[in-house]
Amino acid sequence: MDLRKNDIIKLKITSMTAQGSGIGKTEEGIVVFVPNTVPGDFIEARVLKTKKTYAYGKIEGIITPSEGRIEPDCAVSEKCGGCVYRHIDYNSETEIKFNRVKDAMERIGGFRGIKINPVIKNDRIDRYRNKAQLPAGGTGSVELGFYAAHSHRIIPCRDCKLQPEFFGEITEVVKSFMNETGQTAYDEKTGKGKLRHLYIRYAESTGELMICFVVNGNGLKREDELIKRLREGFPNLKSVIFNSNKENTNVILGSKNRIAFGSPYITDVLCGMSFKLSPLSFYQVNRAQAEKLYTVAKEYAELSGDEVLLDLYCGTGTIGLTMANCCKTLIGVEIVPDAVEDAGENARLNSIENARFICADASSTAKALRSEGIKPDVVIIDPPRKGCEPELIGTIAEMEPERIVYVSCDPETLARDLRLFEDSNYSVEELTPVDLFSRTAHIETVARIRKDENR
Repeated sequence: MDLRKNDIIKLKITSMTAQGSGIGKTEEGIVVFVPNTVPGDFIEARVLKTKKTYAYGKIEGIITPSEGRIEPDCAVSEKCGGCVYRHIDYNSETEIKFNRVKDAMERIGGFRGIKINPVIKNDRIDRYRNKAQLPAGGTGSVELGFYAAHSHRIIPCRDCKLQPEFFGEITEVVKSFMNETGQTAYDEKTGKGKLRHLYIRYAESTGELMICFVVNGNGLKREDELIKRLREGFPNLKSVIFNSNKENTNVILGSKNRIAFGSPYITDVLCGMSFKLSPLSFYQVNRAQAEKLYTVAKEYAELSGDEVLLDLYCGTGTIGLTMANCCKTLIGVEIVPDAVEDAGENARLNSIENARFICADASSTAKALRSEGIKPDVVIIDPPRKGCEPELIGTIAEMEPERIVYVSCDPETLARDLRLFEDSNYSVEELTPVDLFSRTAHIETVARIRKDENR
């Protein structure tokens, strides 16, 4: 039977996509993707869109709910598309994430029987985020919230369950001020309007707070009044910054910052080390789980104190710097100049003298180090979601480090890259998933890779 739009069908949900939609099959074997479902659900679904071998649908009714289904505690979670697992109990969520890693290793990487440790769970599945980037919108009054899935339509949200409650209070102060003063939100279609994003950073260990306004211009009207309100409402406010972004782009931050109050940065403590955070600094949004992630990475690096440690895609240096006291030399590589500057400052802040940071792309730097005769004993790679370029994997293999620690935010690109390492005389020994982003579909994974002396 061919599926048609608006057909009502019965489905047993058996698994999940990487994006968090349930997967079921019709009796004829057509795959149907249905959001807001749980493995084990038996549902009626309305077909929304059909392709040759698959279709998309939505829940029309739940005939038998999965044992893992719970009542979501957020009114907008189904609309904003962020917490795709808020209707699923946490044990089931981590099982789904484990299976995603396992499936990627088998289906994409071709690994059978590889050791995958249980997911390191999040002790606090709500209120764990230390950063919010809230888009502004609205043709009349200003609204702040989140983009609906696959769109730039703003879903207003007074209190996101993933963020500290006071983030919502800040949002209300800013929204009220904008509307009282008659200032407008940026309109992507016309390029007019002032406020593009409200950006909040919170240093959990020190309590320091940064509020950054991303504006289409250089600032807002009556800034002093706005800052006064924020300082009165939030005594831990250490920094107010205006970031100028006049470009017609989806990139949130522009390159120019103006300090309107306080300091250009806030300071947090991670793994016993201090890190300065500016608006442009990369920093894990879940500090407590990041410490667990870095502990696994350090364990996998097996440092004795005599190694040259090469940290590729080092960002502001957080992973490498937490290991600097366990190696002879740390070399960090990052292509973003501001991040490299932050990494150097973070090394000085923590009195680390055996680290140097290079501003360049990972592949060319790895080649340059090899030409200098610098041979790393251990390499850490923490690439963006797209993973590593094959050329970089080849260059790393030519440098012949004894061990490689791969920190990944995408199991699918990780599996692809691990296969390339296996084909380059390295063996993947084990993986540990770490849940940094509870209630969302994202999962971090750390892989231990060792040079295979038998090849």
